Amino acid sequence: MLLDASVILAAFDSDEESHEPARALLSDDALTIATLDLARYEATNVAARAWRAPGLVAALLEAIERIAGDGGVLLSSSPLLARAAELAEEHAISVYDAAYVAAAGQSGAVLVSCDIRDLVGKGLACSPADARGNTRSG
Repeated sequence: MLLDASVILAAFDSDEESHEPARALLSDDALTIATLDLARYEATNVAARAWRAPGLVAALLEAIERIAGDGGVLLSSSPLLARAAELAEEHAISVYDAAYVAAAGQSGAVLVSCDIRDLVGKGLACSPADARGNTRSG
């Protein structure tokens, strides 16, 4: 599975609707999870700017480092971002979201996201609650 930043953030936000399923995904040792290097920036930005909780940055980055030791943190390479630009245009989504879609496609992983409008609703990802039933490669 490839998690976008929204899932990692949801695991730390008890007010988020997907909080419990996101926490379960991050703590399930039977699952192999990965993310994109972009998640570090997105999680840090949300903690510092939206949540006004810079004290959470270290814990969020630690969670991403645990993912790095599991399925890995994939790099935003030029070919991946070129594909993301195509997907962004095709699906009318941000290049940021499209980068996760491209990374999941490149790695053969199922993309998991809390972004219902742009990713889950368009069939580009599954929600944390539905993730276990949608595994392809792990």
